[in-house]
Parts: sequence; structure tokens; C-alpha cells
Amino acid sequence: MTVAYPRKLRGQLSAQDILNQVVRQREIHMVTLNRYRFNEQRSCKDLTDLIEKLDGNPRDLIKDLSHHIADEARHALWLTDLLYELGEDIGTPPGTSYIDEFERFISHDTITTAEDGIIESLAAINVTEKRGCEYFAAHIRALDKAEQTTENIKIRDTIAKILPEEVEHVRWGNRKLAEIGKQSEALHAKVETAKRKYAAIEQAAYESGMDVLAGAEVRRVENLMKIADTMPLWQRPQYLMDQLPQTLFSPELQKTRIDLVKKAWEKDPSNFVEKFIPMFFSGNLKDTANKAGKY
Repeated sequence: MTVAYPRKLRGQLSAQDILNQVVRQREIHMVTLNRYRFNEQRSCKDLTDLIEKLDGNPRDLIKDLSHHIADEARHALWLTDLLYELGEDIGTPPGTSYIDEFERFISHDTITTAEDGIIESLAAINVTEKRGCEYFAAHIRALDKAEQTTENIKIRDTIAKILPEEVEHVRWGNRKLAEIGKQSEALHAKVETAKRKYAAIEQAAYESGMDVLAGAEVRRVENLMKIADTMPLWQRPQYLMDQLPQTLFSPELQKTRIDLVKKAWEKDPSNFVEKFIPMFFSGNLKDTANKAGKY
């Protein structure tokens, strides 16, 4: 069966590249932790919505999802306590929401049966959990190399408690999808299609929240086309018509850019002109990340 792994940001930056920079800049580090907290908290709501839609069947899946919610709630609690102890923000994090973007890209027109809904839900959960595992593992490695302050040790210990449970969530999802795929050739095909589709959706959602450089709108359309390519031909035109306006004209993207420019200007007007503007228009994320680490 197809195994979908998270891809680098625009094929340039790995999670490790990003987290190595994040742990060196405390303000960004705290925002990143708050994003973790928000995503874990939000997943409890989304999983609860799924349980309510399933309405008691299948029973074993309801039981597993209930345990999943308990795990995510515990992770949100640990991260909330951590940020509270550090005196940091525990409100909605700034910028484009990964979860909101992920949900925006989903087309419910492809779900025609309860069985389809279960397959697509499991594929969606599985691919987002894989991204979480990738980030938590990279975060721990970055902190192992960073200065061993009391704060960094506390952050690493908190993430280290979460990671094993997230890994088990991925294994559970892999098992459930494999079990369904073995039941028939038709179900195997549906599972494979769902995995490809949600891998494309997850990558698009991930890049929407990370890439704010010049030309991001064009790159978002490219990702949108990759999602459409996983759909039947007759569904693609309507999907693209529904998604293109928000993809091309995202108010959240513009707001994030304005905030970023404002902070860079306030920090150092001279460096803003000499480094930030060329960096913003370069379009090279790896080069941008390296310069940002020095800037």
C-alpha cells in the first residue's frame, strides 16, 4: 500500500531545518509551541464532530476515537501548562491556521457513502499525525543541540512526553487503513486514492501557513492543482472554481505579510532595506531561513 510521508516545504526546507532556526529565536519558539497547543486542542473538537457523525457505528472505531480525543486533550493540557508557566500567550496563534486551511481544501462531494467517509477521515487523521510526529521529533533533536537552559529542558521534556503517543496514533491509522484495504480490491483502490488526496491536501495546508514570500499565491494555486489531480475529471472544474478565490486572494496571507514587514521595520530599518526586502522577493526558502537566523 502507498505510504504517504510529509514532504519538505517547497522541496527546500525540512522540518529539522526549520526547527533548528525556531529554537534560536525565542519569540518564534513560543509561537510555535502555541501552534502545537492550538492544533492539539482543535483536534479534540474535530474528532468529537466525527464521532457524532458516525453516531455509534462502527463501535470499535468509536472506542478508538474516544481514546484518541483523550490523548489529544492531555497533550493540549501539557502544552497549555507549559506556556502558562513560561508566562506566554495561550490565545489563538497569529497567522494562517493549518487546520482551517486543511479543512478548506476538503471537498465533501466525493463522500457518497458512510464507508467513504470513514476511509477519508482515517486518511486525513493519519497524514496530519505524521506531520506532527515529524515536527515533534525534529523539535526534540533541535533542543538537544541548543543551549541547555532550564526553559529549553522543560520544553523538550514536554514534547518528549507527547511524541510516543502521536507515533502510536500514526501506527493505529496505518493499521486501520490497511485492514479496510484488504477487504476487497474496490476498497483497496479507495484507500489508496484517499491517501494520495489527503497527502496533497496536507502539503497544501502546511505550505499555506509557512510560505508568505512573494509569489506565494502562485505556489498555492500549484498546490491546489495537485489536489484536483487526485479527483475524478468531472469533479475537478467545480472544485477549482470553489477554491480559487480564497487561494488567490487570501486576507490572512496579506495580514501576515503586513505584520511581518512591520516587525522587521521596527526591529531595524537599515537591515529591513538591505536584507529583508531582497530576502522577501528572493523566493528561495532555504536561503531565507539561513539569513533569518542571522537577522
